[in-house]
Amino acid sequence: MSNDERLIYLLSIAQQALKDHTNRALAEGGGRVTLAQAAILLLLREKDGRYMSEMGQVIGVDNSAMTRLVDRLEKAGLAVRRVDPDNRRAISILLTTAGREEAAGALTVIRRINEEIQRGYSPAEVDAFKKVLRGILHKFKAPKE
Repeated sequence: MSNDERLIYLLSIAQQALKDHTNRALAEGGGRVTLAQAAILLLLREKDGRYMSEMGQVIGVDNSAMTRLVDRLEKAGLAVRRVDPDNRRAISILLTTAGREEAAGALTVIRRINEEIQRGYSPAEVDAFKKVLRGILHKFKAPKE
C-alpha cells in the first residue's frame, strides 16, 4: 500500500473500498440491491412517497442516475412510481412490501458496517473523524440551485 499523503486520494480510495465492501456484504447477506439502491429504500422507509428529485439531492445523484436506480428497484418489485395528481411532472416513489423487507435487511448490514468502521478507534477518534468529514462536506458541498 502506498504511503501517499494526499487527502483527496485517500478519501477517494477509502470511499470506493467502502462502497465495494458494502455491496459485497449486501449481496452476501441475501440482499438484492446495491448501496445506492439501498439508500433509496432507506429514504423511503423513513418517508414513503418521496419525490425522485428530492432523493437524488439527498444521495447526490443527478436525475438520469436516479431514474436508472428507480427503474431497477421497480423492475425488482421493490418500489413503484406514482404520478402526483396535482403536478403530473412530479413522480413520487412508494415502497412495496418486498421493498420494505429489503430495506430492513439492508439496514442491518449497513449498521453492522458502521460498527466495523468504528471498531478499534476511541470515541474521541470517531468524533474527530466525523468532525473532519462534516468540515469537508461544509467546505465543498455544491450550493443548492
